[in-house]
Amino acid sequence: MQAVVWTKYGSLDGLELHDIPKPQLKDDEALVKVHATTITAGDYEIRTQRFPLWLLIPLRLYMGVLRPRNIVLGQEFSGEVEAVGNKVTQFSIGDAVVGTTGPGLGGHAEYITIPAKSDEGVLTIKPDIVSFEEAAAVPVGGLEALYFMRKANIQPNEKVLIVGAGGSIGSYAIQLAKMFGAEVTGVDNAKKQTLMKSLGADYVIDYTQTDFTKQNTTYDVIFDVIGKSPYSGSMARLKSGGRYVLANPRVMHIIRGRVFADKSNKRVIFGQVHQLEDDLNYLLNLIATDMLKVVIDKRYSLGEISEAHHYVETEGKSGNVVINIIHGDEAM
Repeated sequence: MQAVVWTKYGSLDGLELHDIPKPQLKDDEALVKVHATTITAGDYEIRTQRFPLWLLIPLRLYMGVLRPRNIVLGQEFSGEVEAVGNKVTQFSIGDAVVGTTGPGLGGHAEYITIPAKSDEGVLTIKPDIVSFEEAAAVPVGGLEALYFMRKANIQPNEKVLIVGAGGSIGSYAIQLAKMFGAEVTGVDNAKKQTLMKSLGADYVIDYTQTDFTKQNTTYDVIFDVIGKSPYSGSMARLKSGGRYVLANPRVMHIIRGRVFADKSNKRVIFGQVHQLEDDLNYLLNLIATDMLKVVIDKRYSLGEISEAHHYVETEGKSGNVVINIIHGDEAM
């Protein structure tokens, strides 16, 4: 089978399209013929190793100290079950499925084996009305947005500001916050203003022109997807009882948040997202019933993986970037 093997930290030429053996199926796994996968911000962050030292060291020990150990990247996928292990009862050959890989990665390949039930990833049936492209772009961004929007405990008519609202997590967060009855302000660059409004944002801010922390408006919830909003300025823009929600907190955010919690009724919220099958099914049902929109910015083939990574890294994708996988038997 073909897969994009990651052979070098940092540069794009470390992503190489190889023929490698199809993965061996274990008793508790399903073998999935992948039809679509994505390039997430997490994929290029892993490739470039853009992590603080406290996280980088254990990652290098796990992935390889000097170079990655021939790892296939890719965190989310959709496809068709080709085989199941002896202990698998919830999936059958031919089922259309969608899921996440967990820490093992591996989505950028023609086939992947995935546990039918796991605490580190999720696999579920894809609704027929949802395309493979759409389904592949749901699990990571959608589950992150759902988790943090629920943690924020958004109430009807509350004011919610979302920093990084035009990306994968942010595009879902806008829609979910509106479903919860909030007034939503989206913050991103000028390129994404129209998109944010189309997803339901009541107000939009171009962060290259306006610093929301310098304005007089206050919010019940500030959700920072990318972890770059200034801590003090953001806390100052929260109402009494407000919640500062961080999907990618820096170390100082965590430390200051814990100290600040003892001195104010404003809360700093962060945490590890638990990818649950029920939550993924909830999101897929919203998409199937036209209550939630999947934003796909660009589409690439598996052979164009370097170009896709470059686009995600340098041009600030809107929503999701999808990789469509054409198998040899389909190309004839």
